[in-house]
Amino acid sequence: MMTMSDIDAQRLAERIDTVLDILVAGDYHSAIHNLEILKAELLNTVKEDAASVSKKPKAPWEI
Repeated sequence: MMTMSDIDAQRLAERIDTVLDILVAGDYHSAIHNLEILKAELLNTVKEDAASVSKKPKAPWEI
Protein backbone atom coordinates (compact mmCIF):
# COMPACT_ATOMS: atom_id res chain seq x y z
CA MET A 1 0.00 0.00 0.00
CA MET A 2 1.20 3.50 -0.76
CA THR A 3 2.19 5.73 2.11
CA MET A 4 2.37 9.49 2.26
CA SER A 5 6.16 9.24 2.11
CA ASP A 6 5.86 7.57 -1.32
CA ILE A 7 3.98 10.55 -2.76
CA ASP A 8 6.03 13.47 -4.04
CA ALA A 9 5.29 15.95 -1.25
CA GLN A 10 6.75 18.91 -3.15
CA ARG A 11 4.53 18.30 -6.18
CA LEU A 12 1.49 17.80 -3.97
CA ALA A 13 2.22 21.04 -2.11
CA GLU A 14 2.54 22.91 -5.41
CA ARG A 15 -0.82 21.56 -6.60
CA ILE A 16 -2.48 22.58 -3.33
CA ASP A 17 -0.88 26.01 -3.59
CA THR A 18 -2.32 26.39 -7.09
CA VAL A 19 -5.80 25.55 -5.78
CA LEU A 20 -5.36 28.12 -3.01
CA ASP A 21 -4.37 30.75 -5.59
CA ILE A 22 -7.49 29.93 -7.61
CA LEU A 23 -9.63 30.28 -4.47
CA VAL A 24 -8.07 33.65 -3.64
CA ALA A 25 -8.89 34.77 -7.19
CA GLY A 26 -12.52 33.87 -6.49
CA ASP A 27 -12.91 31.08 -9.07
CA TYR A 28 -14.51 28.56 -6.74
CA HIS A 29 -15.73 26.27 -9.52
CA SER A 30 -12.22 25.84 -10.94
CA ALA A 31 -10.74 25.31 -7.48
CA ILE A 32 -13.25 22.56 -6.71
CA HIS A 33 -12.64 21.00 -10.12
CA ASN A 34 -8.87 21.01 -9.53
CA LEU A 35 -9.33 19.40 -6.10
CA GLU A 36 -11.52 16.69 -7.64
CA ILE A 37 -8.82 15.98 -10.24
CA LEU A 38 -6.12 15.83 -7.56
CA LYS A 39 -8.23 13.50 -5.42
CA ALA A 40 -8.85 11.18 -8.39
CA GLU A 41 -5.14 11.09 -9.23
CA LEU A 42 -4.18 10.29 -5.64
CA LEU A 43 -6.79 7.52 -5.38
CA ASN A 44 -5.64 6.09 -8.72
CA THR A 45 -2.04 6.06 -7.49
CA VAL A 46 -3.06 4.12 -4.39
CA LYS A 47 -5.09 1.64 -6.46
CA GLU A 48 -2.22 1.07 -8.90
CA ASP A 49 0.18 0.46 -6.03
CA ALA A 50 -2.20 -1.99 -4.36
CA ALA A 51 -2.63 -3.85 -7.65
CA SER A 52 1.12 -4.13 -8.20
CA VAL A 53 1.61 -5.49 -4.67
CA SER A 54 -1.06 -8.16 -5.19
CA LYS A 55 0.57 -9.27 -8.49
CA LYS A 56 3.96 -9.98 -6.93
CA PRO A 57 4.73 -13.69 -6.92
CA LYS A 58 4.63 -15.18 -3.48
CA ALA A 59 7.63 -17.04 -2.22
CA PRO A 60 7.06 -20.75 -1.65
CA TRP A 61 7.17 -21.99 1.91
CA GLU A 62 10.04 -24.22 2.86
CA ILE A 63 9.86 -26.90 5.50
